[in-house]
Amino acid sequence: MALFVNSCFCLFLILVSQLARSQNSNSINNHRIIFVPDTFYNSFSINVPPVLTINSGDTVYTETIDAFGKDKNGVKRKRGGNPLTGPFYIASAKPGDVLTITLIRTSLNRSYAYTTETFASRSLPKAIIRQMPAGRIVKWNLDIRNGFASPDSAAEHLRNFKVPLHPFLGCIGVAPNNKKNTILSFFQGNFGGNLDFKAIKQHAVVYLPVWHEGAFFYIGDAHAVQGDGEIGGNALETSMDVAFTIMLIKKEILTLNYPRVEDSTHLMAIGVAKEIEDALKIATAGLLEWLQHDYHLSLIESTQVMSTAIEYDIAEIADPEIVVVAKIKKEILSGLKK
Repeated sequence: MALFVNSCFCLFLILVSQLARSQNSNSINNHRIIFVPDTFYNSFSINVPPVLTINSGDTVYTETIDAFGKDKNGVKRKRGGNPLTGPFYIASAKPGDVLTITLIRTSLNRSYAYTTETFASRSLPKAIIRQMPAGRIVKWNLDIRNGFASPDSAAEHLRNFKVPLHPFLGCIGVAPNNKKNTILSFFQGNFGGNLDFKAIKQHAVVYLPVWHEGAFFYIGDAHAVQGDGEIGGNALETSMDVAFTIMLIKKEILTLNYPRVEDSTHLMAIGVAKEIEDALKIATAGLLEWLQHDYHLSLIESTQVMSTAIEYDIAEIADPEIVVVAKIKKEILSGLKK
């Protein structure tokens, strides 16, 4: 049934996309937009033409290909290295503003994924890492109907191993503010990027600072499931149907230095740096700022809230930068006046 529904959805995407293209429209102002990508990029950048202009309040239905460049049909569409869908130009977005992206849908659209048979160098002592052979690509089967993934492997002790599916976007970000206003799509930073944070899933809200006019927003690197840190160098890499709603917050109301994520249970501030201590400090400062802004806490009052209730996730250690998340349960904050 799931495969049938996905097939119908894909056919609908194609038909609506063809209709939109036949009207020679580079900008669609409807609130519900169907976009079928035919071009993908391996960087977050303002140096390529936007694929679509969208307005604050619009909802976009689209899809991604996997980190190796293959689409939902297994066709190679782009070289590997986290090919991205986008960029989407956000009308009226200016430097200093904030994008909020509500993920309406993050649905797997094929029955398999790939990962690597290795450990990231930061995850274990060097003596163990040196014992590892070159990382082999491993295929996993995705049982979407029952919600599990299992390795397609003849390894003796993995024959009955399975893990629950947890689809999420590994890459979500805008064009960075650096020397060339571009960065490869396996990097992460204050622009978002390859965050590999498993809370960036269906129903989550992602907050991104805007560095350029139009923001140049991208998504990609769909994961069927991933443990914290992505210690194998890859998650279960696959393709995905994605729907998101964009809202623009002007800088007079809110400014951010780093991304944030919110879901039904937590507020989550992201820190990115080359060293874990620095990433932790950035994340903690981001959560402190959030609590002070929304709950009007003094610095002294914040010590009592955060020291008793803060939680940390190490979202990513395999990539050039480390991603640490400082988070707090909304339930804990219910006694504070917002």
